Amino acid sequence: MGSILCDSISSKASCDSISTKAYCDSISTKACDGSSQEGETSLLELMSKEESIINVIDAEEEEVHDEGDDTMSIEMSGVVPIEKEDITVTWENLWVTVSSGKKKKSILQGLTGYASPGRILAIMGPSGCGKSTLLDCLSGRLSSKMKHTGKILINGQKQVLAYGTSGYVTQEDAMLSTLTTRETLYYSAQLQFPDSMSIAEKKEQADITLREMGLQGAINTRVGGWGSKGLSGGQKRRLSICIEILTKPRLLFLDEPTSGLDSAASYYVMSSISTLNLRDGIRRTIVASIHQPSSEVFELFHDLCLLSSGETVYFGPASEANQFFASNGFPCPTLHNPSDHYLRIINKDFEQDAEEGLGKGVSTENTIDNLIASYRMSQIRKQVKLEVGKIVENDSGATRKHRIHAAFPTQCLVLLKRSSLQFFRDISNYWLRLIVFIIIAISIGSIFYNIGTDEASIQARGSLLIFLVSVLTFMTLVGGFSPLLEDMKVFERERLNGHYGITAFLIGNIFSSVPYMLMISLIPGGIAYQLCGLHKGIDRFFYFSSVLFAIVMWVESLMLVIGSISPNFVIGMFIAGGVEGLMILTGGFYRLPNDLPKPLWKYPFYYVSFLKYAFQGSFKNDFDGLTFSVHQDGATKSMSGREVLVNTWHVEMSHSKWFDLAVMVGMILLYRVLFLVVTKCKEKLKPVVASFTRRP
Repeated sequence: MGSILCDSISSKASCDSISTKAYCDSISTKACDGSSQEGETSLLELMSKEESIINVIDAEEEEVHDEGDDTMSIEMSGVVPIEKEDITVTWENLWVTVSSGKKKKSILQGLTGYASPGRILAIMGPSGCGKSTLLDCLSGRLSSKMKHTGKILINGQKQVLAYGTSGYVTQEDAMLSTLTTRETLYYSAQLQFPDSMSIAEKKEQADITLREMGLQGAINTRVGGWGSKGLSGGQKRRLSICIEILTKPRLLFLDEPTSGLDSAASYYVMSSISTLNLRDGIRRTIVASIHQPSSEVFELFHDLCLLSSGETVYFGPASEANQFFASNGFPCPTLHNPSDHYLRIINKDFEQDAEEGLGKGVSTENTIDNLIASYRMSQIRKQVKLEVGKIVENDSGATRKHRIHAAFPTQCLVLLKRSSLQFFRDISNYWLRLIVFIIIAISIGSIFYNIGTDEASIQARGSLLIFLVSVLTFMTLVGGFSPLLEDMKVFERERLNGHYGITAFLIGNIFSSVPYMLMISLIPGGIAYQLCGLHKGIDRFFYFSSVLFAIVMWVESLMLVIGSISPNFVIGMFIAGGVEGLMILTGGFYRLPNDLPKPLWKYPFYYVSFLKYAFQGSFKNDFDGLTFSVHQDGATKSMSGREVLVNTWHVEMSHSKWFDLAVMVGMILLYRVLFLVVTKCKEKLKPVVASFTRRP
């Protein structure tokens, strides 16, 4: 009778939850009781309890169906809403190749497998075997330089995962270095959770996640980076995981989650990840690439995918891997770590003879080939293919796009606050530039002190203005490119995970840096302007400072564009420095405009040079309205500043200095829009390029 009751409940709830399983166990225990009278009484009680449980399950199912298929309402009461849908990932005959000149190299070769809800799939293998490539391919992040063939299906369909349904923890811990652990997760929570959730509730969820990953002791420690000590490598890793599990995604990809952790921390982190399903009730699908886990960590995995040189050596339950290796003559020795044993056998990097069992005297490469061939002919592979086919046939539901993140104004405000805090604390960025430029301004002021209006001052004023503009241009590049790349890495990670869009990042980046650009323009600019005795007047100084501000803003816009094209620091510095050098060269000072060769250098370089308008606007602002004493034919004559501009500097007087400033502002906007377009095009063209490269 007890088994009948348990079967009845199982048919309704499949005994998936812990409470139902415990209840089924209690039924079986009571049903086996020897006393018939007590048994009848207990059975009657159990039947009554069964009816109440079934009613509860029916009520829960009705609530799920009432929520609709398109969206899921989010009722916030301090708890993140739990999603009801499972996600299953399957891949069949998956190949990934990369072109190297005329040659093509296969990274992955004919892989087939699946990742199921409520289970952890570990992808293991020696370095360079294709673990990260497989993970990128399954998550849709494969580089456009690579092409793949084969089927990758989500719940039996080709579909794009909606925001909030998946998370990806990358190998590189891209986080802002001056923020603390708590601040990093708080700002992430404000970006990822919807506005219907209060700030207090978002912070509560962040605190819970920090405790789950064992970071409660480091909440006030800064992340740290180059030149500043902060979190350890393992703590940074756990913080990266916290950011991605914050919204409780149903599909989680982890690329080397235990990298940089000791064995105890690795077990703690992976144990926390493996028990997420029990804590929040979500049947989460977890796929992790991992390198040489400890035996305790290995026991946490449900399924195992072993790769060697891009080929499958084994795919199936992790607990049955030893049986597969033993059947091929490589049993795992007693008290040995299974993962160490498997990886030692399938590692081609070190040519040596196998030492175990029947494989003794066989080279490593031959051993691997034999294992791959054995797997292809094994019943395990046939079962995998049958399971994949069954999943594709039966599980053909689309994932519901129900989760929403913060609204666009909230995103802009949060990014503005976060970037402002980062800039304020980062001494190596704007503060260092400000100090250096103040020193340069004092040096210039002492060299060109009270420059005057005699004949020698004409060349001196021109040299002074050009030097100020040029040094500010290169100093902004040298001091600002490295911090910008750090911001870009964080932006790239958060954008790919759907936390916010490009426009929100651009707005936050612009307005958070404006106060520091104003300081750099006004303080050193005021020191140099006053000491050198340039053209007096508030309006003149305002224009001078505006030009300096525009230069800093333009260089940062240029760095954004180049950083979006080439995120490599050295290459980016070369490109940006080359662009700035060309613009200084063709700006009209080192070679006067009328003397520039017309093909190429004057048309178009001279007219598209940002610094051409900075030079001319600065010259008009300082020279126009002054009178200079010049020696000519043995006599001293007066020459107006306008004459000097036209005859000496070949300045275009057909338009005012304000037109030059307006052109500079227009160029700054153009560069910002160009960054937006480049980033959008990379995002939009990636699927097109991928679909084109998939063609045989």
